[in-house]
Amino acid sequence: MSGLCGWISTELRREPAAMALADMAAPLNGSQSFNGAQPLRSAGHSLGAMALAAAPAEASLYHQDGLLIASFGVPAEALARLWRAHGARACAALSGHFAFALLDERCAEALLAVDRCATRPLFYRMAGRSLLFASSMEALARHPGAGRELDPQALFDYLYLHAVHGPRTMFAGQRRLAPGECLHLHGGRVERIRYWRMRYTEHAVDPVPHTALLDALSLALDCTPHGSGMAQPAGFMLAGGAGATLAATLLQRGGGAVHTYAIGFGVGDGGILGAARAAARRIGSRHREQIIDGADVADAIAALAQATDAPCGDPAAVAMLFAGRMARADGLERLHGAFGAAQLFGRGRRYAGLAQANRYERLPGALRQLLIEPLLFGPGARLPMLEGLRTRIEQAMAPPLARLRRRNALLSHGTANVFEPAFLELVDPDAPAGAQEEAWWLTQARSAVNCAVDLELQGDLPCRIVPAFAAACAAAGVQAGLPYLDDAVVAMAARLAPRHKSGNGPQRLFAKALRELGAPVPAPAAGAVALPFGRWLLGDARVRALAYDSLSTLAKRRILRREFIDLLLARRLPQDPTAHGQTVWRLLMLEQWLARGRRDGLAAEARGDALALVPG
Repeated sequence: MSGLCGWISTELRREPAAMALADMAAPLNGSQSFNGAQPLRSAGHSLGAMALAAAPAEASLYHQDGLLIASFGVPAEALARLWRAHGARACAALSGHFAFALLDERCAEALLAVDRCATRPLFYRMAGRSLLFASSMEALARHPGAGRELDPQALFDYLYLHAVHGPRTMFAGQRRLAPGECLHLHGGRVERIRYWRMRYTEHAVDPVPHTALLDALSLALDCTPHGSGMAQPAGFMLAGGAGATLAATLLQRGGGAVHTYAIGFGVGDGGILGAARAAARRIGSRHREQIIDGADVADAIAALAQATDAPCGDPAAVAMLFAGRMARADGLERLHGAFGAAQLFGRGRRYAGLAQANRYERLPGALRQLLIEPLLFGPGARLPMLEGLRTRIEQAMAPPLARLRRRNALLSHGTANVFEPAFLELVDPDAPAGAQEEAWWLTQARSAVNCAVDLELQGDLPCRIVPAFAAACAAAGVQAGLPYLDDAVVAMAARLAPRHKSGNGPQRLFAKALRELGAPVPAPAAGAVALPFGRWLLGDARVRALAYDSLSTLAKRRILRREFIDLLLARRLPQDPTAHGQTVWRLLMLEQWLARGRRDGLAAEARGDALALVPG
């Protein structure tokens, strides 16, 4: 992986810069990159220091006249000019995928920022009067003043949301910059600033939205090495869907060779390989595919646990890893994915249903208000035979986020049945749902579909999906490409009318775009194909042994009740391998992350020995 780290301090007593920087940068300077270990560059002045682990073409380091900048995606020299002219307002003038840290010795100020989709993370924390920062939680935790105490609320949030949504991180005291956010240190105080936020056009009238999509996506792909006239071959991960097919088709027509990759799971993969194969023929790409089984997954888990900066709650990372390995074997330096397409256009897996009217609401209002509801909630309220129907209607009429909470897999078991009582005393079980509700109402939109899109862009996408793809690519030794998260595509999606993001709207939009290119339209997908981890748990002895051993060790950490883990493995998993296999995956990856030996656990002296989070 690559990244940056450092600090700025206004304290009179300075730190041993070289020693702390080398230790912080160690997690950023691994050997998993395409060209081996990343070159490490560092610089410092009287107030701070920073290190940058990245190839020269990927990032730049600037040190002149007391100004120190480490930057990905934006030339550091350009940032220096913007800073001197506009100060912290410079972030609003930037575009593309970027992350940077700027330390100004002359005015004792610092500026940290990430792009509008936070495609590259940046973490920070205050330690006294020092601001510490890094691209990796582990790199930040290595600073002597950072501390390595785990945040119990973050552990709960991970199991509830399948990822730790910012600004919280797994380490207590650490914070993560949100999409379109910067951190400005000035006058001895720290200020978080949202320099950009998605603003949706609710009543847009665009007669040809598919043309706007083509223009925006073409612009995004023109910014890649493949599309910039450098004639580098490009790789794209295919699943047969319209989003990946459209982007790969545009890449192919931009010149140069395009390689496509697909991963199948054998029986029960929904024909994903056949759909990807058909799409590759239409595109004219050089296509490779691989079927993975339980033995492959057991090997992949260790690689992903080593590459991820936080527990990997997305099982799809396994398929991403094997696609990245095929791209690396073909000599490619970058693998593109269509991640973000579903979220931007209202088809995200978790929140899309919040924007769709349920069947009961589609009935005529007079029928509901004059007949059904008076019968069920009036004279028929005491009839046991109508209780089931009455319950379903009550659930259908609940607000969107209340429906989301009821569907949560963790809450379906009951938090008291899942967690140890002493652990629950340290957390607020309502905090994750409360944060989602706050984000919903702060969205700059009125329609439910755009509120659902914004939940994806602020939570799942930057905190679960993009980190999983980035970690899988890093483990495979390639760089991750995300054309659908380019500013042009994001802005186009914000201008798109809500009707194009709900129902069959996205399907029609991408179909029209493909037809305009003269490309055949793939058949509508039957639904997202999840990694059949539950089936492998039941059928593969090695995966089962790895999962059972990991969950047994996790039970000793006194976070989860052993009775819950035993029930999950012995009864729930055989009853529904798909749903409960996902739960086992998240618990397994949490233990794999905790067991890497880099985390010290909760402070036992502050919370009691029973919550030290070490196997007892």
